[in-house]
Formats: sequence, C-alpha cells, structure tokens
Amino acid sequence: METIVAIATPPGRGGIGIVRVSGAEAKPIVEQVLGAALGPPRVAVLRKLLDPVLVTYFAAPNSYTGEDVVEISCYGAPVILRHTVEQCVAAGARLANPGEFTLRAMVHGRLDLPQAEAVRDLINATTLYQARVAARQVEGSVAQIVRPVKEQLLELIALLEAGIDFAEDDVSVAPDAEILRRLDPIARETTRLARSFDYGRLVHSGITLAIVGRPNVGKSSLFNRLLDQDRA
Repeated sequence: METIVAIATPPGRGGIGIVRVSGAEAKPIVEQVLGAALGPPRVAVLRKLLDPVLVTYFAAPNSYTGEDVVEISCYGAPVILRHTVEQCVAAGARLANPGEFTLRAMVHGRLDLPQAEAVRDLINATTLYQARVAARQVEGSVAQIVRPVKEQLLELIALLEAGIDFAEDDVSVAPDAEILRRLDPIARETTRLARSFDYGRLVHSGITLAIVGRPNVGKSSLFNRLLDQDRA
C-alpha cells in the first residue's frame, strides 16, 4: 500500500493541528521532511519545520491503522498544516482519501465494521449519550456480543458437515433434536439483537418531538425542564 498523508484535525484555525502519515514509508518520509531522525516508538520528540513541531512515531502493528504511523503536531494555522502535507507529498506520500485511515485500520484487523461505523458515529455525535454509546462500540462492544453467537454457529456447521461426510456410514454425529436444541439460544439472541435496531437508530439519528398546546399552558416551562436549562 502507498504511504498516505492528511490533516487529522477539523478544518479551520486552532491552537493545535495534527498531520498524520501512515504506511511503510511513513518514518523515512517524515525524517526527510524534517531533516532529522524521529524518536523511538510512542515517544514524542521536538523537531522544527516552519515552526517547532511535536512528532510521535507509532510502529506497526501498534498504531491506529496497523501500519507505521507518524503524527506531526504543530500550530493549527491552515497555511502551516497545508505546507506540512505538501512537504510530505513531495517526499513520496499520497493525499489520503476520505476515511482511508479507518479503512486501513479495518484491512489490518485493528477495527471491525461495527467499530469503523462507530468511529463515524462518535465524530458526528451531538449528545453526550450518543458519544458514550459510540465510544462503547469503538471499544468492540458489538463484537463481544456477536462473537459467541458466531462461535456457536460455526460449531453447528461443523457438526452438520460431519454428518454429511459420514452419511453413508450410517453414523449419527448429532441427532436432529440436538441440533434444534443448540439452535434455540442462537435464535433467541439474534432476535434480541434484531429488535435492538430500532433503539440504536433512535440513538444514532435522534427523534423529532413537538410540544403542542394552547398559549400559556406551560409548553416553554416543560421544554426548559426537559433540557434542565432556559432555552425557550
């Protein structure tokens, strides 16, 4: 895979901005740009580009993408961030496509699909509750629920395939009643997960609620009470 680079912080001016470089050539590219060696993995070192920058090297596979990653922290002026990216591109990196760092994290097994979607949800969260739910999913809460179900299904598939392989030998690997008994808890768990979709959709998208009533009956007071602050 090509080594990629992009600004990792939101657009606009700020006190701090971060440029992220990921790929097999991330370390030599940044060292060429800075004209100095980087520190050991996970140790931030002070270097100079246009201004002093703090540079942290993460060695594969112990990084967000699972590749060698270098993060350059500098003043969050757009001109400085753009210059840093341009220098990395001139040294051999390619501009990252939207979401490509997270895609590479999936490719290298650092994240599964639910975790990758949760990264997006965490970034787009508009309430603290949404952020908490997304943060749990980023940590792998969905995978922890699904993994036992997957393992049980794989065991059943192995039993069924063994029954097919030995069918001519008149050997019963697992009676039908045993297969059905094992399927029952799997069916209950998958049904429960499917029913949780509507709740998850509400957490993700929110709901539109109208407070309707005659004038001066307390609509604004109710609204403020629900928010625990004066907004109406």
